[in-house]
Amino acid sequence: MTYVITQPCVDIKDGACVDVCPVDCIEGEAEDRQLFIDPARCVDCDLCATVCPVDAIYREEELPPEWEHFTDVNAAYFTGGKDEAS
Repeated sequence: MTYVITQPCVDIKDGACVDVCPVDCIEGEAEDRQLFIDPARCVDCDLCATVCPVDAIYREEELPPEWEHFTDVNAAYFTGGKDEAS
């Protein structure tokens, strides 16, 4: 499993999660509307979720139904799709 960044991050991008990630799996360019977690590098440590000030980060299996598509959004970012959610 992995963690997934969801809707509350869009246009916020606080970055606290980036600072605590021990494997540097959270990325996002200045022009991106949100940050993204690379599912291949995420080690499920939970640090990102504990520091997120807008509660945008969930375990993949605990995603609210309306945000399940963010699993694909995060993965696509790292496979060249850079598919941003709205």
